[in-house]
Amino acid sequence: MDMETFAREICAAVEKELGIGFRAEVREVRKNNGILLHGLLASSEGQAVVPTIYLERFLEAYESGAAFEEVVCRVLSAYEEANTKGCIDMGFFRSFEDVRDRICYRLIGRKGNEGLLEGIPYVGFLNLAICFYYSYHGEMLGDGTILIHNSHMEMWGTCTAELFDLAGRNTRRLFPWKCRGLDEVLGEMADPGEGADGEETEGTFRGIPMKVLTNNKGIHGAACILYPGVLDSVAQEMGGGFFILPSSVHEVILLPDTGNEDSGELKKIISAVNTTQVAQEEVLSDTLYRYDRADKRVVIA
Repeated sequence: MDMETFAREICAAVEKELGIGFRAEVREVRKNNGILLHGLLASSEGQAVVPTIYLERFLEAYESGAAFEEVVCRVLSAYEEANTKGCIDMGFFRSFEDVRDRICYRLIGRKGNEGLLEGIPYVGFLNLAICFYYSYHGEMLGDGTILIHNSHMEMWGTCTAELFDLAGRNTRRLFPWKCRGLDEVLGEMADPGEGADGEETEGTFRGIPMKVLTNNKGIHGAACILYPGVLDSVAQEMGGGFFILPSSVHEVILLPDTGNEDSGELKKIISAVNTTQVAQEEVLSDTLYRYDRADKRVVIA
């Protein structure tokens, strides 16, 4: 069953189950790297907050053999759970004074996000885009993010320059950077039983140790390359400039530039990892970057 047909039938079933006064519809939601998801919105008249239930996983369950009635029950269960959490008053989001201290930035690729970038404020950075989000933290919803659109900026009466200034201060305050050896990171990810025979975790490129730069949460941590002084601090520790391999939107891998590295090989590694190891929505770029210590800036290698 194609998504259009599935969405239509799910809407009809959900409206029937919720009863008179409820209306269900499906809207396309644009995500990172051009990904379009199909969000179900079911609401009654006057409902202030309407949860969005993405249907892709439910269609996958149906195509994997789950009965349609069972899938409808799963959708309704997800709706009830999201609706309960959604009871929080989001009125604060209309006030710029209430949100300005938690406006942050993250990095995404410009290629493949042309449609998304038309509707959001952003600042260009090489072939990437610095975009903005509100970092939500609360007891009911936990931690989350709300992408800032042009409509939000207009509602607040602010501009991209002010968002960039606020985000520059807030992001590094709320999400401090950390840089560790790749072997240490891989060691933490390995199963407890692995490596018992004394084998070392691979964290080098041709014998050269690599580092992973991210933030304390490991979410949208690639933006740490924007933090003032961070890359220069790493360069001092490494003893010179280094290559930046965009592992994902969440972290980057740093490799010392000794002058012996094959940039073409590094680019192939980036492309292969993005294709086989990283979820499409989390891919940052296929480009190899380099930190020029002399000029204190990031360039495309």
